[in-house]
Amino acid sequence: AWIGGIRAGSFASCGNHVKASCHWVAFNAEAAGVLGIVPLECEDGGKRTVSQLCCHSDVVTDFDFSPFDQLLLATGSADETVKVWRLPESGQDMPSGAGLTLGPSGHPVDLVLFHPTADGVLASGAGKGVTIWDVGQQQPLTALDSHGDQLQSLTWKRDGCLLGTSCKDKKLRIFDPRACPAASQSVPGHENNKDSRLLWMGSSDCLISVGFSQMREREVKLWDTRQFSRAMLTMALDTSPGWALNSVPVTAGRDMVPLPGRMQTCSPPLHPPKQADVSMCPLPRASWGGCRTKPLNLLPFNPPCDASAPTSSHSPPYLIKVSTAAPQECRPGYCIPGSARQPLRPAPAPLTWPRSPSQVLARRKTSRATSPAAKAPREELERRRREASGYSSPSSLASPGSATTSLSASTGPSSGFASSPSQKSLQSILGPSSRFRHAQGRVLHRDSHLTNLRGLSITTPGESDGFCANHQRVALPLLSAGGQIAVLELSKPGRLPDAAVPTIQNSVAVSDLSWDPFDPRRLAVAGEDAKIRLWRIPEGGLQETLQEPEAILRGHTEKIYSIRFHPMASDLLVSSSYDMTVRIWDLSAKREVICLQGHTDQIFSMAWSPDGKKLATVSKDGRIRLYEPRCSPQPQQEGAGPEGGRGARLVWVCGGDYLLVSGFDSRSERRILLYRAQALREGPLSVLGLDVAPSTLLPFYDEDTSVVFLTGKGDTRVFLYEVTPEPPYFLECNSFTSNEPHKGFVFLPKTACEVREVEFARALRLGQSTLEPVAFHLPRVRKEYFQDDLFPPTRIWWEPALGASAWLAGQDGQQRRASLCPPDMVPVSEAPKEAPARKFVPASVYLEEKSDEQKKEELLNAMVARLGNRDDPLPQDSFEGVDEDEWV
Repeated sequence: AWIGGIRAGSFASCGNHVKASCHWVAFNAEAAGVLGIVPLECEDGGKRTVSQLCCHSDVVTDFDFSPFDQLLLATGSADETVKVWRLPESGQDMPSGAGLTLGPSGHPVDLVLFHPTADGVLASGAGKGVTIWDVGQQQPLTALDSHGDQLQSLTWKRDGCLLGTSCKDKKLRIFDPRACPAASQSVPGHENNKDSRLLWMGSSDCLISVGFSQMREREVKLWDTRQFSRAMLTMALDTSPGWALNSVPVTAGRDMVPLPGRMQTCSPPLHPPKQADVSMCPLPRASWGGCRTKPLNLLPFNPPCDASAPTSSHSPPYLIKVSTAAPQECRPGYCIPGSARQPLRPAPAPLTWPRSPSQVLARRKTSRATSPAAKAPREELERRRREASGYSSPSSLASPGSATTSLSASTGPSSGFASSPSQKSLQSILGPSSRFRHAQGRVLHRDSHLTNLRGLSITTPGESDGFCANHQRVALPLLSAGGQIAVLELSKPGRLPDAAVPTIQNSVAVSDLSWDPFDPRRLAVAGEDAKIRLWRIPEGGLQETLQEPEAILRGHTEKIYSIRFHPMASDLLVSSSYDMTVRIWDLSAKREVICLQGHTDQIFSMAWSPDGKKLATVSKDGRIRLYEPRCSPQPQQEGAGPEGGRGARLVWVCGGDYLLVSGFDSRSERRILLYRAQALREGPLSVLGLDVAPSTLLPFYDEDTSVVFLTGKGDTRVFLYEVTPEPPYFLECNSFTSNEPHKGFVFLPKTACEVREVEFARALRLGQSTLEPVAFHLPRVRKEYFQDDLFPPTRIWWEPALGASAWLAGQDGQQRRASLCPPDMVPVSEAPKEAPARKFVPASVYLEEKSDEQKKEELLNAMVARLGNRDDPLPQDSFEGVDEDEWV
């Protein structure tokens, strides 16, 4: 039962370093901001695999599993934010991004704790304050009055009516969050201001506090909220330096609390309030980093022996299961209450909390009288025990697609946080899953690689993708002097010769380059001399070095950032420069036609809308600007962009109605933001933090599938998300990971995909000396049919809708669309339906079942048949001898 080699970390925090749900055990990993996740039970007796969940950019101080959804994990961190994660079922990758983020709070988050009866209500402690969050709305419900010093623990009463806190100012406080933000009761707790913990004894009026006395002895105190002026009982334990970690009272019906402590090897269970018997339970000889009890509905139902839940103890580098059992003769007639063994469910209807104690008591009696568990026979409890013993997910702990537990439904009689009709459940926010969630990326066979690439440039600006490609060829800037560019044909893969290959002599260092989508032989190159050069590649590729460009565009006064071709009109190019201007060029006339103003700092990125009417930019001044170039040189709209000034990119998504921006926050965490294009001033609709890395995320959006691909230069991972115009906006898909960092990652047109293999995107990955094609595909059963649900008619991108002069005159066009279905394939929507497989065993199997005597007889006959006949001659009897003469 020991889980070894977990590489656990130990950080100074008020929270516990290990927590467990019905599916997973989470613990602080060695790296800051990372949690280790390990299955609670291994399948088929195999070895458990420890996964890492990259949560925050700073130390994870506390975390907690939802009592109603055992796959929901809330984490708090010193980066001042609280994040909620949906962990996968067994056998799937850990999520790369949080489902939602709460905060920042202005102080490091020290404590997080889910509400015991209201789904989607979360308490967090940061600094001296406590905030109660409505996770569904991502808004605070209330903020409690500030404490005198740093918070040390939080505890909810079992019915969720009251909240208790312990603080470094040596006081214990009781709050009624619905009635008043001020503490309803306050009393001096332990005399020493070292760490203390407070625990509510189920739904009773009693609390347990653990802390240190003035003589630095660890002590336990029992409190009654009806007489909160002094402790009912004080008991000294020992002088260990580690504080006691009182675990969740899973056996509160029997008033028993395990009190393990950090850095100790015994755990006394306490039985309050009248007969305070203390039993010291020796544990494995190891220092503990934390301890957490397992949910009670996972206990083996064997009364009257099993009196307390197995404990997941954190003893670096091990996770150890420890079971605490009460001998049968100690508590005759002991039985775990049936109601405690059922899966936790939130309140069934969004009612308002009762305000008076009499209403609470009346409602509690009513719920007991009408509870199905109270009427359930013992056979029903046994059935539920068998279901829980396999650690299968009960109905109340449903997968994201099911809506059996909702956040709005949870705010019922026991929660007190009245919900609005528009309040959406936590399941509806984190629940929807993408149809591309099982997408797989793979590097194609080596026969399609371009290898032995030498002298690749590593000095291209961050605003550039590093290289560019179309369906025929790829252009790679080289490190040699003179701004040389290698142009390689994708139809001629293999190893390049060691000798120099023909190149384009651009004469100055390359800052950005782009292929004309309507002319695969024209390459636009922006140089550091503020000029744009247009090059034409001969048919069949470069056979000799090109030294004279087709045209040179002059107009910018400083170095150019980036260039982009128009998606609809031919011969239109846009460029941005250090002179803080964006210029649009008519390539047929070889002149500048529009100059856009309004930027105050470096322009990080720009993007045309899919219909080619608007142009969006994001700059270092933290602003996103939206232009209609044919109407005005000034921005039509402005809005706040990413906080950090390290770099940003943007791309149009969802048919041109939304803008997706990638950038950094103030703590250098990479994140993506989604804006409504017509309401930039309202700020982002959704913000999703990904990880901490130095390079800017380069987004590519596939308009046919609504999947966005995100990666950066020097990364080894490509993130995939399906973007939707409705909450939760970002649906996570499987990410692609390579063995070594890539210098660039560029996607090819849709027509390069092999639809027979259900390939919905193809990219080129630039390594140290190789160019590798990467295919993204979906696993499908009936691959012999064309998957028309994944491949809608795509744009004929190689045909312009109109010319440059027509667009400048105010005309708009629309490109035609074509089906990707091969002529010899049938769409899956038109395929004949297969007969459903039989899911039952025919009765004939049971009717022909053999008796024990028949089975024995068949077994004996088989054994005798293998022995053979004793009268059969031996093999050596058939050997022939030799003549006597041969022995001489």
